[in-house]
Amino acid sequence: MAAVWTLDDIPWDRFDRAKLDPDIVRLAKAASLVEYNGGAYAQHLCRIFADDPQFQDAARRWGDDEIRHGAALWHWAALADPNFDFSDAFARFRAGYRADFDSDKSRRGSRCGEMIARCIVETGTSSYYSALGEAAEEPVLKEICRRIAADEFRHYRLFYKTLRRYLPHERIGRLTRARIAFGRIVETGDDELAYAYFAANGGDGAYDRRRYSRDYARRACAVYRPHHVERMTAMTLKAAGLPSNGRLGRLVGGLVWAAVRRRAAAA
Repeated sequence: MAAVWTLDDIPWDRFDRAKLDPDIVRLAKAASLVEYNGGAYAQHLCRIFADDPQFQDAARRWGDDEIRHGAALWHWAALADPNFDFSDAFARFRAGYRADFDSDKSRRGSRCGEMIARCIVETGTSSYYSALGEAAEEPVLKEICRRIAADEFRHYRLFYKTLRRYLPHERIGRLTRARIAFGRIVETGDDELAYAYFAANGGDGAYDRRRYSRDYARRACAVYRPHHVERMTAMTLKAAGLPSNGRLGRLVGGLVWAAVRRRAAAA
């Protein structure tokens, strides 16, 4: 098991205000809310896997990691913007964006389906924090993103290993796996990220989904480079049960990169 880092391991004394990027500060604020909310999802996973104490223990540790990620980003954002009130922003986020964490059944139809969906989420977060850390010039945020990205890659391995453990029992085919995986990708366009961006960055007025979705995506997509998309594509195809190299990987990777650049350039 990987050693767990704490906020005390972050070199806060290296914070350099001169290297702040206002767009990256906005992204970090939004990310702090989404990550900190991970504890609620961990409880949902424990309900889905009610008779699997091995996975429940791992899910609780995963939830603790997510909360710690949120706290690290929150503390950094407060240094970058002393006016950032995390408690107020998080309360606004929880009030305006509600996910169904009360069910003891996966909305993906099976435990394998749930693990595929979680793999897709960890694919996105590991790639995103890798990209954000490389785009950032501020040294403390670079270190936080490096640590978070490493955790997210480890989380992907956890969920993929659990998927492999359950596949012999549930026997879902490649078509179903691919449908769940790409369906979860489509869901990244839902309100969670846009509403977090709204709540974290002065959401005192009315929430305009189109505006905040565009504003968030334009800034988030701008931090990606081709190698982030290549890795994200390979991890996605692996979770979907599809070959991650060769012609399919190049085709999907090219399409994803084109979509990322298009969204980054959107006015």
